[in-house]
Amino acid sequence: MSDDDPAEESGDPEEAEETELVPEVSAEDLDARLDETAEALEAAETEADLDDVEADLDDIEADLERADLPEPDEDDEDAEDPREELESRLSDQRDDLTDQRGPYASDVVDDVESVQATIADTRWTESGEADLPGVVDEFLDAVNETLDSDLARAGDDDPESLADALDDAVAAVENADLDADEDGETIAALLEATDALETGVSDAEEWDDLQTHEQLQAQGFYDVLGHYKDFPPELSALKEHEQRGNVEMVLLALDSLQSEFMEDHCLDALTRMNDEGAFEAMHQRAQKRDKPAIRALGKMAAEDAVETLVEYVDSDSDPTLQKVTFKALGEIGHGDAVQPLANKLAMDDDEVRPYAARALGLIGDARAVDPLADAAADDDSDNVRAAALWALRQIGTEAALEAAAEFDDDRVFIVQTEAEKARDALGAAGDGEEVAA
Repeated sequence: MSDDDPAEESGDPEEAEETELVPEVSAEDLDARLDETAEALEAAETEADLDDVEADLDDIEADLERADLPEPDEDDEDAEDPREELESRLSDQRDDLTDQRGPYASDVVDDVESVQATIADTRWTESGEADLPGVVDEFLDAVNETLDSDLARAGDDDPESLADALDDAVAAVENADLDADEDGETIAALLEATDALETGVSDAEEWDDLQTHEQLQAQGFYDVLGHYKDFPPELSALKEHEQRGNVEMVLLALDSLQSEFMEDHCLDALTRMNDEGAFEAMHQRAQKRDKPAIRALGKMAAEDAVETLVEYVDSDSDPTLQKVTFKALGEIGHGDAVQPLANKLAMDDDEVRPYAARALGLIGDARAVDPLADAAADDDSDNVRAAALWALRQIGTEAALEAAAEFDDDRVFIVQTEAEKARDALGAAGDGEEVAA
């Protein structure tokens, strides 16, 4: 532009701006170009040829995005959408391009590393573990034959050593520096060997392939059985393990037997055993918010679990967990739970508040008298009010009974009934029966 160009002198950006002219793209042009890439894709023999096709497809996609193509008539259900058809052709050709690439040495490495992880991370049966060494040896032999290498296992037959042995195969493939064009047959042979490795490992017996009774049998759960009369036999074995103090076997049954019937019996057995091993097992489960374990800890009166359980008192998003936890804390009866439970007498959920009240009654701490009396007087739920009076009766001090007895003329029958029982307890105390101070 010359020095005296008026557009430059004016400084007007709209006049000075140069507009790049972009040629219009029609559906017919794009369709023809896709015909050409289809032919080029079919004729491609090398990775470089495929790279060229991919570059052309990228250009077509860019032009398709900015093309002003006609929209189909919304009132005509049979009308064709040229953009949709072109996008479909483009997507299909990209899929064909991907399928036509390779194979690559990296595919072999990825597959071997996947098998390594399977071998190392899977729990195998004795039979499965015995099959794995042969499977790995066959793969190493195939790699040796293909790459003229001399791979051999140096470790033991355990799964971890077998997985480590495949590291040498990965290194051999990477060091061979195989080219997808020039070494296609070699890579294909390695992939065939890798497929055989995957199949062999998949066919080896995993622990999870066994039925539950087979797993229990393999671990000696039924070894204690002689003549038994209980059905199912798992129940007889469970009772025998409980009698012998075999906590680990009871826990094995709890983990393995999924029926609610057997779960209840296992938890009852652990509760009755109530030794250090049973507590530790239940405590670990409770730390994962396992509700049956929390229930068992309550029945064990496990004071060492109080700190863990108190953490769940404020779990308002899980009312079922709260109910189980409140009851367990009540059964344990530790004073550290009194204030947290008393705080929940004011929570929103009127289905859970009665559990807090009853737990306070089970603990029996006189510090709960005033909060329970307030709940009995002010709560909107009759069930909560009745539970609060029941709790006051369980605390049983003169102050608690007097607070409960005040409601003996209440309009609600369940509340009135609890209050009358408190009044009767006070009367009995007046006749000489002992009431807590």
